[in-house]
Amino acid sequence: MRRLMYVLLFALLTSGMTYAQQAKYVFYFIGDGMGVNQVNGTEMYLAELEGRIGIKPLLFTTFPVAGMATTFSATNSVTDSSAAGTALSTGEKTYNGAIGMDDNKNVLQTVAEKAKKAGKKVGVTTSVSVDHATPAAFYAHQPNRSMYYEIALDLPKAGFDFYAGGGFLKPTTTADKKEAPSIFPIFEENGYTIARGLDEYRSKAAKADKMILIQKEGAEPSCLPYAIDRKEGDLTLAEITESAISFLTKGKDKGFFLMVEGGKIDWACHSNDPATTFNEVVDMDNAVRVAYDFYKKHPKETLIVITADHETGGLG
Repeated sequence: MRRLMYVLLFALLTSGMTYAQQAKYVFYFIGDGMGVNQVNGTEMYLAELEGRIGIKPLLFTTFPVAGMATTFSATNSVTDSSAAGTALSTGEKTYNGAIGMDDNKNVLQTVAEKAKKAGKKVGVTTSVSVDHATPAAFYAHQPNRSMYYEIALDLPKAGFDFYAGGGFLKPTTTADKKEAPSIFPIFEENGYTIARGLDEYRSKAAKADKMILIQKEGAEPSCLPYAIDRKEGDLTLAEITESAISFLTKGKDKGFFLMVEGGKIDWACHSNDPATTFNEVVDMDNAVRVAYDFYKKHPKETLIVITADHETGGLG
């Protein structure tokens, strides 16, 4: 199936690179599995909630520049998130399953790594696990997306300032199913403060040089709860975005690059569940709203990019 992705302000990686280089603050939002119909369906759903036929625009669909792109990988007409994430982070197509590598398994430099080398602070955040394909494609370099332990070990090597998500899928087990030292002490040895939940983040952020924010102890590490099922006290993508901005702008502010993934749009579409899908799109739009509020304070220095890695589910 030919898959389309919805792109807004795609200037970061294409023709608008000149402007992107001038931006002090760059937000890069990725709706995993979010094709045109997921966006349009959400807007129709929001209008129906108001008792009318038509659409109620999401915030990001009101942005001034829009485009579309096909998303085939180097080896398949239907990409997966790792190949698509690598294409979004590096500008290079690769094989399905690759994380930060080309189709010959050579390491590719990501836009996040370039931002870090340019002296910017860098954050990689998601509503799923930090070692999942899309966030991993910005900081890791592994031949297979299922190498979760090895991907996690690449996190301190990248040296980014802020990571956040549900947790980590295989914190003590290698890709060949062998027991290994826990990744958490390794993170701490490399200067990372680990915050489990917002309360811990708020108490630790001021003294932390680098931060990893995940859910509270005992929560499901694979992801945040679906927006449609959320309970009071659950960590949200909007809260993660707020925390990332706060952390990346503290101290000497040289600007930042922040990737934010709405990762469970894809999961809901795999389940052919439109109601859950629409709520996940709204949830990502709420995170975009946090970035937009920041933009309004820094309108001449901020670039917000909204895109998707592919469409999932053939929603029509």
